[in-house]
Amino acid sequence: MSTKTTFKRIALVAVAALGLGVLSVAPSTAAITSLTVTGANGTSSNSTDYTTGSDSTTAATVTVAGLIDNPLTDSITVTFVKKSAPSGAVAVPFAYFVESTTTTASSTYVDSLTAATPGAAVAAARQNVMLGAKVGETYTRAIAVDGSAQFRITKGGSTAGYVGAKFAVQLDSVTARIAGTYTYTAIVKSWTRDGAGNQTYSTATQDVSIVVAAALQDDTVVVPASSTAYLNLGTSYTTASDSTVALVATASSTDQAVIYVSTKNANGNATAESITVTVTGPGVVGTSGGAYGKNIVVAGTGTTTIGIRADGNAGTASISVKTTSQTFAAKTVTFYAKAAKTITLAVNKPVIGVAGDSDAIRATALDADGNVWGGQAYIYAASAADALIAGSETPAKCTFNAAKGYHECSVTGTAKGTANFKVIDASTVALATATSASAAVRVSTSLPASVKISFDKATYAPGEKALVLVTVLDSDGNALPSSSISNVFASAPVVSTAFSGTAPTFRTDVVLQGATSASSNYVAGSEAFVAYMPLFAGDVTITATGSTGLAQAGRVAVSATASVVNASVDAATDAANEATDAANAATDAALAAADAADAATAAAQDASDAVAALSATVATLVASLKAQITSLTNLVIKIQKKVRA
Repeated sequence: MSTKTTFKRIALVAVAALGLGVLSVAPSTAAITSLTVTGANGTSSNSTDYTTGSDSTTAATVTVAGLIDNPLTDSITVTFVKKSAPSGAVAVPFAYFVESTTTTASSTYVDSLTAATPGAAVAAARQNVMLGAKVGETYTRAIAVDGSAQFRITKGGSTAGYVGAKFAVQLDSVTARIAGTYTYTAIVKSWTRDGAGNQTYSTATQDVSIVVAAALQDDTVVVPASSTAYLNLGTSYTTASDSTVALVATASSTDQAVIYVSTKNANGNATAESITVTVTGPGVVGTSGGAYGKNIVVAGTGTTTIGIRADGNAGTASISVKTTSQTFAAKTVTFYAKAAKTITLAVNKPVIGVAGDSDAIRATALDADGNVWGGQAYIYAASAADALIAGSETPAKCTFNAAKGYHECSVTGTAKGTANFKVIDASTVALATATSASAAVRVSTSLPASVKISFDKATYAPGEKALVLVTVLDSDGNALPSSSISNVFASAPVVSTAFSGTAPTFRTDVVLQGATSASSNYVAGSEAFVAYMPLFAGDVTITATGSTGLAQAGRVAVSATASVVNASVDAATDAANEATDAANAATDAALAAADAADAATAAAQDASDAVAALSATVATLVASLKAQITSLTNLVIKIQKKVRA
């Protein structure tokens, strides 16, 4: 064999070997290719009380994308762990699935796993599926950072294709954050499975950070407008408003009321500031572990509780609270004497049922200085006969309403009738220092018999508020206790003229009130409906007919009428009528004067004519006289001439 032939054979063997080698390395498992993992850092912001946040818009994000060759066995898992955080940080980070980044419908599925089972039978093993992917779909599914849960990304269908998902990392919104950089690592694993069922994976990581600016909680400047001081009864702060506080003046070694002082910076975080508290009058103030006195200075923490205690003196205390930047309105606390001096009763619920009623009688007690006395008061039936109707001769506790300044006393009914009660400032009559005059409560055991409708006034101005009262009475014509009565009317009462504004909604049923309250528009023994009268004058009538909720005799027609009177229009009309009458009288007088003037003119003319006639006569007579004188003169002259002759 020649050397050349030998070389050819060697070459053929090599080619065959290479061919076999190529066949032997042909892929026998699926693969995830084109895997990309990108990240974007975030920041943290929150509201002043940490209850809401904007972290979702400023969160750190991680985006994962890749090409899955075999959707039945291939998947991608994403786990988050903390890498670093500021010393002392307690804010809890969470990872959230945000959205799919693929555009093909149903191409990407994201679910959460509590165990690492990303392999075989992917579709069947999916749990808590959050997306049958569609761009723009968002979810709030979250897993804890450093927890055992992980996200899994799989592909729908059975053909190869791209998948992609975006995740966010953010800090919880209810915990104050320490300034600094919080860094978290996303661990992304690409899982594949060979024909023998063996799983393999490759790993990629991506760090993202959340930066919390120092201004979130490190600002030490207090904003006065954000500072508050609230007075509360008891040993701790409970309500963001001032309470009415009345305390027994007996010296106390424990807090009986508190003032909660809150000072905050521009971000709403508690910020320390010095507090000065001054008491004018009885009582002392202080803080836990500190001295109590009339004037204290406290190094406030931003959320400081000032305790209030009695010092043995009765009266009204004015407590001034000032911080470095803010002066609050003075707080008022009443310290009353151990015993009451006077107790005055008011009947709140004049009629009760056999079951009785709470707050039936109200007792206002004052001490020797005229302060409201808030000690324990007791109510009892004034006599054995009264106790047979309601209550008991054994004193029962009343409840002090500090906000109203009176005690509320319950009364339990026993039998039909009227019972008298008294209130004292001790648990027995023998120990009482102050005893009230008696007050009466009537116990009703009767059934509804009749109904009446009435207005709270007889006349109203146009548009004026009115109360329409529906009152159900027993067979004796007495009011009934607080109760709900069905089918009082055959149909809802009808109004003859529409009310203005929002009209009341009348019903066939009636709910009777046990007490009268002007602020609530309640009238004891009635149901009151608020109405606003028409805007024009006239009568308003309401009619209805009694029904099966009443005794047979009460199933009759009832009505009520009130008048709308426009006083200003009526006054103007009267004034106009009076003016018209005056004008008519003036016209008549003018006409009479004209007639008189005409008569006077006629008389004057007659007089003038008479004067003219007389003048002519006189002229004639004068002329005749002149002629006679002339004739006489001539005769005298003639005689003279003859005499001379």
